[in-house]
Amino acid sequence: MKPSATLLVALGLSLTGCFTAYEAQIESDYSYKADFRRYRTFSFVSGDGLAADTSKLGQILRDAIRTRLRQQGYQLTDHRPDLLVNFHVYEGDLRFRGFAQPTLTSWISSGQVETETTPKEQRATYQPLRLLLREGTLLITLIDNRTDRAIWNGYAGGVTVPAGTQGVTVLRRSVRSIFDEYRVFSQGYINSKK
Repeated sequence: MKPSATLLVALGLSLTGCFTAYEAQIESDYSYKADFRRYRTFSFVSGDGLAADTSKLGQILRDAIRTRLRQQGYQLTDHRPDLLVNFHVYEGDLRFRGFAQPTLTSWISSGQVETETTPKEQRATYQPLRLLLREGTLLITLIDNRTDRAIWNGYAGGVTVPAGTQGVTVLRRSVRSIFDEYRVFSQGYINSKK
């Protein structure tokens, strides 16, 4: 299922109803190989398709993501960002493979980061989960720009976007709810606030 700019516009204009953060199914998963403490900068994936989407829906999502990452201390840059941000909006139900993992906060607190030299018996095990995300799914992916690997996925299923200003509120709440699963401040951000 490939989303398109037309799908985004149709989704934003045609779906009706209400959304609150607690009604959506919010989930996330992450890579055990990512060193989340070292990231400081971000940019959005550029190119064709959704990344080039200039619809109102795409702009609202980029603005909401940008705002949230800045609140967590990340700097937007076009010059060699640490993280690339990509997002997709899917219409209809979506079968998705996630993973049962400790919370990201507890993983980071443990101080573990897997590398290619980590012995196999010491590596964390990914436990796949099959998820059925209800109609209307927003998926946000953070990609390590140095390794070109996805390091974190956050997703909200069951997002219904009504037309008008209420739709803007729904999208912003969805992004906020998704990033509540990514409670990671940029490297040095806490110390810079003292």
